[in-house]
Amino acid sequence: MKDPAIRSNRMQCLFAMIGAAVVAVCVIIGVTMNLVTLYDENFDHMGIRTFCMFTVNSNIIAGLSMMLCLPYTIDGLRTGNYHLPDWVVVMMHVTVTAVALTFLVSLCILAPVKGFRLIFSGSRFFLHGVCPVVSIVTYCCFINSHLIRKREAGLAIIPVLIYAAVYVVMVVVIGEANGGWNDFYGFATRVPLWVSALVILPATCLISVLLQKAHNACCLRRRNKDAELYRAAYGEADLRGVIAEMARSRKRELKLKNPAIPVQLIGYMIGNTGADLSVKEGTRIYFEAWMEG
Repeated sequence: MKDPAIRSNRMQCLFAMIGAAVVAVCVIIGVTMNLVTLYDENFDHMGIRTFCMFTVNSNIIAGLSMMLCLPYTIDGLRTGNYHLPDWVVVMMHVTVTAVALTFLVSLCILAPVKGFRLIFSGSRFFLHGVCPVVSIVTYCCFINSHLIRKREAGLAIIPVLIYAAVYVVMVVVIGEANGGWNDFYGFATRVPLWVSALVILPATCLISVLLQKAHNACCLRRRNKDAELYRAAYGEADLRGVIAEMARSRKRELKLKNPAIPVQLIGYMIGNTGADLSVKEGTRIYFEAWMEG
């Protein structure tokens, strides 16, 4: 027996896996291109110095968060039970906010100064363009396991604050003449630092809020769709029999020795059909049917 919500989220699971893999691969390509380029007349920070840039660091943490998603999407395609732990979704929100900020700074600040072709070519095509855009689309549209709360959205400011502290120390306190960094972003020389802070920090908060709203809207849309599928498929059915048959069919299909009880799916089935059944009883029925099947 195929659960209708399982069928509906397989495609989302597939797109999430593709998006996460694209981001991870493009981050590797972009960072590797910077590392093997020892000299670039337009950019000072090549080779190992590439890790000075927020662009590179934000893409690396975004790539890592997407890689964390991959095992769950692979398992979701295999079992039909696609779900990410809450902490992975929160981490993705934080890292996607960082690369979204990178994209906007590249588009609105760096490109007008250095030229759009330069800012979005070579390794920067991946780190300034492809990775941020694919990360945003993947996170908002296909990572729908957890609604981001306000306090979780607030965590997105942490990477920016950490980098800002390091940047001020290396550029302003130590200075390039003493072995620090040159002001390659221009946040301390082109404009006063307080102006940069008044632009970057509120922009980060705004990006985080917009991503939160977009992600949560997609998540709620998926849940409403699943609820309609459950009501249409099981509204008049004996849910105890449905759960037992689901356990037997999944045991045959997955060929697993140990039962993997889809507690969340059972909860959705019960909650959206109005059945006179508790989640605890539903999981017990599933377990017993699995062991007997």
